[in-house]
Amino acid sequence: MFTGLIQEVGEITDTRPRAGGRDLVLRAPGMASDLAVGESVAVNGVCLTVEACDAATFRAHAGEETLNRTTLSEVRVGSRLNLERALLPGQRLGGHFVQGHVDGVGSVRAVRPSGTTTWFEIDAPPELSRTIAPKGSIAIDGISLTVVECRGATFSVAIIPHTLAETNLGERRPGERVNLETDVLAKYVERLLAAREDRPGLTEDFLREHGF
Repeated sequence: MFTGLIQEVGEITDTRPRAGGRDLVLRAPGMASDLAVGESVAVNGVCLTVEACDAATFRAHAGEETLNRTTLSEVRVGSRLNLERALLPGQRLGGHFVQGHVDGVGSVRAVRPSGTTTWFEIDAPPELSRTIAPKGSIAIDGISLTVVECRGATFSVAIIPHTLAETNLGERRPGERVNLETDVLAKYVERLLAAREDRPGLTEDFLREHGF
């Protein structure tokens, strides 16, 4: 479990295919020396397991399914990725509950500076629209953000200067793809509502089928 508060922006120093997936080596001097093999790290919002680490770098493996469902298939040497270690019990939850399970890949529609704020419009996959709501939480490339407006499957977020400076979001341009994870609470509510919609009502056929 993560919070969506980015702790460091790491840089890919090596990437190579392995076992249908891809190994990623990231330079992250701010956290690598404190990592342990087997620990979970969110890499651009994707929960990966540390397989090796030293004082300045760590290696993680992204499997075939992960590459197919996220933007990690697109990273190259030099790519800068948002990093967050897993939440420890007792830590402050400054963002929102983020699982590191990407729900879909969106596309940046527009980037508009307005005073000290930068507005991002994101096109999400249509199937995610029911779990994205104004004032609700969403993780974009692992960053905990608040949805401002929604129009169908397009939503907007307002980014403050600190977030632009401490994450890789300021590097995103229209047309680029981003990992999206919607609020886990919204997903449970959507699931419950869908189950109610699928349940048959009290009809004459239902009563007859059950002996009434």
